[in-house]
Amino acid sequence: MFTEEELAADIKNSLIEKLEFKEDVSDEELKEMIGEEIKELNSRFHIPIKNRLELGKQIYHSMRKLDILQDLLEDPGITEIMVNGPDNIFIERKGKLERIPQGFESEDSLRNVIDQIVAKCNRVVNDSSPIVDARLMDGSRVNVVLNPVAINGPILTIRRFPAKPFLMEDLIRIGSLTEEVSAFLKDLVVSGYNIIVSGGTGSGKTTFLNALSAFIPSDERIITIEDSAELQIQGIDNLVRMETKNSNIEGNNPITIRDLIRTSLRMRPNRIIVGEVRGGEAMDMVCSAMNCGHDGSMSTVHANSAKDTISRLETMILMAVELPIHAIRRQIGSGVDIIVHLGRMRDRSRRVLEIAELRNSADGEIDVNPLFTFMETEDSTKERVAGRLQKTGRLKNEEKLKNAGIHISNESD
Repeated sequence: MFTEEELAADIKNSLIEKLEFKEDVSDEELKEMIGEEIKELNSRFHIPIKNRLELGKQIYHSMRKLDILQDLLEDPGITEIMVNGPDNIFIERKGKLERIPQGFESEDSLRNVIDQIVAKCNRVVNDSSPIVDARLMDGSRVNVVLNPVAINGPILTIRRFPAKPFLMEDLIRIGSLTEEVSAFLKDLVVSGYNIIVSGGTGSGKTTFLNALSAFIPSDERIITIEDSAELQIQGIDNLVRMETKNSNIEGNNPITIRDLIRTSLRMRPNRIIVGEVRGGEAMDMVCSAMNCGHDGSMSTVHANSAKDTISRLETMILMAVELPIHAIRRQIGSGVDIIVHLGRMRDRSRRVLEIAELRNSADGEIDVNPLFTFMETEDSTKERVAGRLQKTGRLKNEEKLKNAGIHISNESD
């Protein structure tokens, strides 16, 4: 008896031969052809109806959708898909990694899926350009790494986002922060404080940045800049969304984050939101956007703490320009008002761990003023983290709040 994989391969090969003589076969026509093939197969092997339905779906997905990834992408409980070659696939579900038994028919099948994904984003990935970022139609983030860079490749990583973006109320409900802190952050966003959201991989930086953006007044002009468009900002009519572009086969020059930040400055934005800074674009974000009248601009940075975020920004700015370190710190201290640091805890929960205010000090350093810090409580265990953000300081720079006519309770506990 043949295995299900062998039967699927035979039917697919038969269909490919028949399709060579047909043009513009619709999805419905293809489904009918698959059904006829399975019907004929069933007359010989008597396949149970459940297996027939699964076989038909598997074949259709391999020819018109994203093959075995399609079912994974339709599962709302899966937040990450990691493909390490054609037959080594992992998923993240409820914060835990697990390996799935399915695999691609061949490396060529995996390459076909990758080509299908990147082509829809006007991206190119090949041996000479083996790394690319892209996105799916539902907004999921895609990263591809091919041979020879990926020795056991092709490598495909898909980070999924909820169809409905998380609002701050949702983050409060799951314990990422408190209502008090949410109200405080809302006042800061409305008043135009420049905010950097920092954290490690998978800590929820993009989700949090999106939730913060919901506090932006609806009458402002906002420009978002990303490698692959992921932000789901709603309620803003005057919204411009831009994403980078890789060089293509014809050799056209790439369009980088730095190019887009410079262009955005000529587009009369109230605020500029950069999905993530991880290189020389930090200079344009901090020095050109945040320090040049675009109050309320925001971005994310990979870092281990609020203090580490400053070091990361210094290093990234040095990638773009040779300036004395005291001059760079002066720019950061005057441009970045607030750092919100996120973390992923041992129980896989994502929380706000620290909120700090930045100010220039008299000695040329940057003064880090902790405002809120996450504190674990006695009932916290290895399996479940319990605790809350505690107020640890008072905001010193109240000028933007006063200009916006907002008064906050600023008494230390």
